[in-house]
Amino acid sequence: MAKAPWEAVPAHDTVFVLVTGANSGIGLGICERLIDDFLATRSLTSHLVVLPTTRSRSKSAETIALLRKHVVRAASSKTLVARGVTDPQDVISRIHISSVQLDLCDLSSVRRAAGQLVSSTVSFEGLGDLKLPRLDAVIFNAGIGGWSHISWLGFAWDMITRGWVQATTRPTFKRSTPGLTVAPLPGLQETMGLVFCANVFGHYLLGHYILPLITRPTSAAGQSDDNSANLPSGRIIWQSSVDPTFCHFSLDDIQCLRNPTAYESSKILTDVLCLTAELPSVVPQSARYLASAPPSIPTAAVSKPKLYVAHPGVVATTMFPLHFTLMWAYILGVTLSRWLGSPWHPVTPYKGGSATVWLALTSQAELDAEEAERCKWGSCTDFWGNSMVKKTEVDMWGWEGKAISASDMAQEDAGLIRVLKKSTGRSFNAQMPTKESITRFEETGAKCWAEMEKLRVEWETKMAEAES
Repeated sequence: MAKAPWEAVPAHDTVFVLVTGANSGIGLGICERLIDDFLATRSLTSHLVVLPTTRSRSKSAETIALLRKHVVRAASSKTLVARGVTDPQDVISRIHISSVQLDLCDLSSVRRAAGQLVSSTVSFEGLGDLKLPRLDAVIFNAGIGGWSHISWLGFAWDMITRGWVQATTRPTFKRSTPGLTVAPLPGLQETMGLVFCANVFGHYLLGHYILPLITRPTSAAGQSDDNSANLPSGRIIWQSSVDPTFCHFSLDDIQCLRNPTAYESSKILTDVLCLTAELPSVVPQSARYLASAPPSIPTAAVSKPKLYVAHPGVVATTMFPLHFTLMWAYILGVTLSRWLGSPWHPVTPYKGGSATVWLALTSQAELDAEEAERCKWGSCTDFWGNSMVKKTEVDMWGWEGKAISASDMAQEDAGLIRVLKKSTGRSFNAQMPTKESITRFEETGAKCWAEMEKLRVEWETKMAEAES
């Protein structure tokens, strides 16, 4: 097996990141921004390993080619020249890209992809097949909307009753086909909700299966070959949306999410799982999911990965099926929303990736100081389109899972630039978080984790039976 070029530098000088659904849209934008932000902030000897997943070999090849072209452009950027880089080829040689095929609606594919990442090798152009020593960040970005069309009457009603900015930030006029299902195991007739499987459950299983790569040995357990005992915990970063509303969701939805608001329900479920994972009443459930370690390391001597949640704001992608003429109208419309003062309209996938990439690359000390696991982080922009990262209000939970009054919010906003104020970009019918609402959110989190673990065990049993 070829020797990996990153083995020549200390472990803390290499970052390994997996991004699901990265062949287009926000996933591709995340990968491009990840490359740029890494090169702009890390040492000039550091290596970045990017692993975009796609559903086919042809899409993987196309994605790798696109990202290699981006690396070539980035290597000659003004930012790197200002940092003293004189040889673009040196930069290019420190960015390594490979791809793994993954279909989140096929649980056998999820298990195969995880097995390849954990126990086998991945192929790098010019380097051959190499084994991954770890993953520092896993970004769960892939997903589907399940939408079928726009209700133009609903669009007009939104504009009249809520105004342009609110209607384009939290639209209620997108229509989904209810009852969409998928058979996640080939040969098995039993089904689950298509949107739920793609957006939540496939990722949920993948995260569990690749825990050996994102679990860290503690110093007491000894140091591994790549010195990972001195590295911070791995990170699982779930991609959500700007404002899925808690009332769209009920525990009955978890088994299938076949209802007309399946996309919104999948995203509030994502928020609930991530934001409650470390709460005392929820840990007994979430700990079972995170209870995995490399075989050579005792379970008690590992540092479990941390869960974070982000969203891209409102960006123009092909996730919603629009004719190309309507797509241009949509781009103009969401850009107008930004000009009218909305912080939640980055418009481009590249700018929409800022919050996710920030969570992937920021130091653990800074994330811990921000209590980042208790917040939902959003990609936002100012009038001119300058990218920033902002805490996002979550229905029933608030910004940090703390009760706050309107006067306290105003005091916290004092001194902040407009785009970063908590009061900027709120839903027109948002309610201030209270102790009661936060308690309800936490209780829902415990129930969701219990249901998800129950579902995981059920489908793992079915997979084992199908393979026997």
